[in-house]
Amino acid sequence: MIEKRDGKLVFYFDGEEVWLEAWGPDALRIRATKNDSMPAADWALCKAQKTDYHIEIYDNGGAITNGGIRAEISKFGKISVYNRNDQLILEEYSRNRKDVCGEKCSALEVEAREFKAIPGGDYHLTQRFESLDKNEKLYGMGQYQQPYLDLKGLDLELAHRNSQASVPFLLSSSGYGLLWNNPGVGRAVLGKNIMSFESYSTKVLDYWVVAGDTPARIEEAYANVTGKVPMMPEYGLGFWQCKLRYQTQEELLEVAREYKRRNLPIDVIVIDFFHWPKQGEWKLDPVFWPDPESMVAELKEMGIELMVSIWPTVDRESENYEEMLEKGYLIRTDRGFRVGLDFQGATIHYDATNPGARNYLWDKVKKNYYEYGIKIFWLDEAEPEYSVYDFDNYRYHMGSNLQIGNIYPKEYARTFYEGMEAEGQNNIVNLLRCAWAGSQKYGALVWSGDIASSFDSMRNQLAAGLNMGIAGIPWWTTDIGGFHGGNPEDSDFRELFIRWFQWGAFCPVMRLHGDREPRQPRQGTTGGSACCSGAANEVWSYGDEVYDICKKYMEIREDLRDYIRELMVQAHEKGTPVMRPLFYEFPEDMSCWANEEEYMFGERYLVAPILLAGQRRKEVYLPKGCRWEAMDNGTVYSGGAHIMADAPIDYMPVFKRC
Repeated sequence: MIEKRDGKLVFYFDGEEVWLEAWGPDALRIRATKNDSMPAADWALCKAQKTDYHIEIYDNGGAITNGGIRAEISKFGKISVYNRNDQLILEEYSRNRKDVCGEKCSALEVEAREFKAIPGGDYHLTQRFESLDKNEKLYGMGQYQQPYLDLKGLDLELAHRNSQASVPFLLSSSGYGLLWNNPGVGRAVLGKNIMSFESYSTKVLDYWVVAGDTPARIEEAYANVTGKVPMMPEYGLGFWQCKLRYQTQEELLEVAREYKRRNLPIDVIVIDFFHWPKQGEWKLDPVFWPDPESMVAELKEMGIELMVSIWPTVDRESENYEEMLEKGYLIRTDRGFRVGLDFQGATIHYDATNPGARNYLWDKVKKNYYEYGIKIFWLDEAEPEYSVYDFDNYRYHMGSNLQIGNIYPKEYARTFYEGMEAEGQNNIVNLLRCAWAGSQKYGALVWSGDIASSFDSMRNQLAAGLNMGIAGIPWWTTDIGGFHGGNPEDSDFRELFIRWFQWGAFCPVMRLHGDREPRQPRQGTTGGSACCSGAANEVWSYGDEVYDICKKYMEIREDLRDYIRELMVQAHEKGTPVMRPLFYEFPEDMSCWANEEEYMFGERYLVAPILLAGQRRKEVYLPKGCRWEAMDNGTVYSGGAHIMADAPIDYMPVFKRC
């Protein structure tokens, strides 16, 4: 049965109900369920802008047209999507005998929308699409630790891990964007024969698809329905200093003073984890941080903002545990001892999906940090190992041996966004390890987690940052130099550090961080001092040659401040990525779709990071349609050609569009 109902094209057959409806210009939302009624949650999607759409029903099926997109559903339930030029851009993959006269009639009996019932009333869901074009390229989907910008042919886990952020929006070279709007653990296989999305436990199939003539139009349409970042505050534009970890108030202040003595531009300094007495006591340990008010005041006098790390874990021995337990503000486990993380104490996570728990945490943070003048927060998921399988009964379905689901990081960011918004602050920065679609509107600045200090790892972060931008998260950063390991006295690591620092100057946020070797002695035996600190990680910690190069690129970053502010306005107003694959700016140049080692920093600068040890020259492609000026010597090149660019240790190839 096919009918028009409440502005939707509705298909019903054998217990399955399918909805096709307009959801923003040139876009459709498609849902299906085998439950008694369609679940009401919109998940990542904001309420849709009203558009002029048209629904028609005919003998062999029905169709809905919304601007430049049209979807047809046959009387057998197969969905096909077309653009404004009547080109097929998305088609469900099914192989059955429902239409024995159809050209794809098959005895395989594979369904496009496969609902496999599992105990408890949910389904293991698989949605399959044809791979229509063997040359199609796919981008986005979030942050994965692999080197490929083009995701076609990849198998991606839809789940969060430390350094992996699943944001399941993809952009196709065939002129469409697709959001898998299902916040559950699953899998995406972007194969050459079949493209499929799976959700391991859900009640509904839900995806959003948009057709567009350019990547920018697709990206902006996606931002319009999932939300846009706030305007980046001024302190977000410059250099951020961080390490694991500053152990005392005097140590941190002395680092800040040294940056000022050297007249180096710096906007933010960070107090990382275990500055608290116990996890779940959201305050600075007075033993090691005796006077936060004067510390913040001195930093502000130097023009430096202070960021603090906040963990969601609550130690059973902490001062807030019993109250939070009584009020239901802690997550539960399926069975046994209520522990979610055993690191420096037996802890459990606060329940970020509970508004009362979010308010409780914000009240603690407001009292112990915010009122001192600390306005930026590093909200670390603290190595979470949880999964959301059943959102309707979320607080009762947490298993300590499962992976984290996709909604939890979004709710972490929401905690401080709501609190600071209530205080009248509209420039909010939440530094997060993970994010999901829509997290950007809560001020999510995602960093790429605890990654290795290696050139291979650096290469992975380039793909991760570009794909995060396409996935709708324009605020992104990475630990300059990598997180794990790296000795400032080691010459090989110094080379890596230089190359990463040069690239960091052309990332949305420039943040130096890492856990350096050798380990440093503990400063005490109480509270967070049980965690020792890594070696020094300031720009003068790597020798004079490295220091001079770092100083040069810090000054380049500062010279770009006005330009970066313009890029942040674009991200805020249109959802435009700050760092962009070449094809985003040059979609007509086919060479740009295949380029995975260069990118555009906004519309003006082409950046070619050095990703190999010992590399001192690099082949660079300069896109067609304009001329390009080399940043190092002012040489001007015509576009549409490959050149061999010099890359001495003190220079990374950058070209200005002219």
